[in-house]
Amino acid sequence: MTDIFYNISYIHRAFTITYGNMAELFIPILEPRFVYDKTAEKGWFEIKLEPEHSNPRTLKRLIGYGLDPIYDNSNFYTLRRNKKFKWVAPRGVPTHESLQNLQAYHKKTRKELRYIYSPNSLWYVKRKDLQNHIIDKSTLTLTIGAMHRLSELSRYNPQTLSKHLTKDASWLLTEFINKSIYQFIDQISSEITGNDFRVTGFRD
Repeated sequence: MTDIFYNISYIHRAFTITYGNMAELFIPILEPRFVYDKTAEKGWFEIKLEPEHSNPRTLKRLIGYGLDPIYDNSNFYTLRRNKKFKWVAPRGVPTHESLQNLQAYHKKTRKELRYIYSPNSLWYVKRKDLQNHIIDKSTLTLTIGAMHRLSELSRYNPQTLSKHLTKDASWLLTEFINKSIYQFIDQISSEITGNDFRVTGFRD
């Protein structure tokens, strides 16, 4: 259960405060997007880091990313994914092969990212330089797993659940119980419909 909670982005702050010896697993990013070079006929994934995370230490943690030399990178880092894909778009119209390349590239890249349903656009990259306590599953899968375990405890072992709710992990459990339903509904609805749902009053 502890490892499941460690790998869920929307309660990660509560987790790292509860378990102070655990490393930060998710790195916040800004403006994730796909870009391309018309001359080189290559596309790639690009992100920005907040100023407080724009340093060599954070860059070292982001395996598979490097500084984009096109940008200044003095106040904040703009990074590009090292792996690229072929993108040919004569007269601005991408070829069928290019669209397939983008689809395959997006599918692989998306697995590295985590999104938190919020009034703001909150995106994170899950670190790949850590080995211990890592579960390579989506947030949806982890949320269902944690919900199922808590359901079992509440039905078959309520005394144990009650003890957890009165000890050090009480805030972490409360955060999961309060937030999981909204995060789950947002993510599953996006998976089913292919649409992006936002909190009312959202501003970029």
